Amino acid sequence: MQTKQYSVQVCEVSLTDENKFISFFDTNYNFFKNHLILINGEVTKKVEDYLNGKGLRFIVNITLPKKQSSKKVNKELDNEKQKLIDTQKKLEAKILELINSESNDLKVLDTLVRSGQELKIDGDLLLLNRVNSGANIIVDGNLIITQIVDGSIRCYGKFMMLKASPKANIIFHDVEVDNSFLKDRLNRVELKNDEILITPVLKETNWGV
Repeated sequence: MQTKQYSVQVCEVSLTDENKFISFFDTNYNFFKNHLILINGEVTKKVEDYLNGKGLRFIVNITLPKKQSSKKVNKELDNEKQKLIDTQKKLEAKILELINSESNDLKVLDTLVRSGQELKIDGDLLLLNRVNSGANIIVDGNLIITQIVDGSIRCYGKFMMLKASPKANIIFHDVEVDNSFLKDRLNRVELKNDEILITPVLKETNWGV
């Protein structure tokens, strides 16, 4: 499919009296001939024939999107930024809560795990970066990864928290986890009564790739 974008000058006019309307356009024809005319009101056959005869381009009773002021746009951007900050703070608080209550010999890393790289961790791991496709992480304890996982994960702790892409291979206690349950948000995976449970950490969470 091909698309084109045009910059068009639009003049909006109300039509209540066809004779005054036609007289107005006769007087100002040189101005309107290069504009798209938006007419609000009932366009009679006489008016339609006049406009077509003059070669004027027009549309009728259509609501066009209004350009937002820079002040309003900036306010909306500030609101979105604040929402992201609030969500980030909630996530950090939740992660710290889990670490403090269930951590055992925690290791914290803030490095990208690249393709071909393998990490083996005896205790718990908090990874503040992404895991690329072809990378492999094996953790005996609990695992928290705050960014997207494309690689291979093996976790044998009480729980893990991560967000995985369809390319990832996630194994929890020797059971493969369905990636469709791990997309779009940070999820907690845990084993209870020999059953794997997956729950979102925060329902509104949406981590960027």
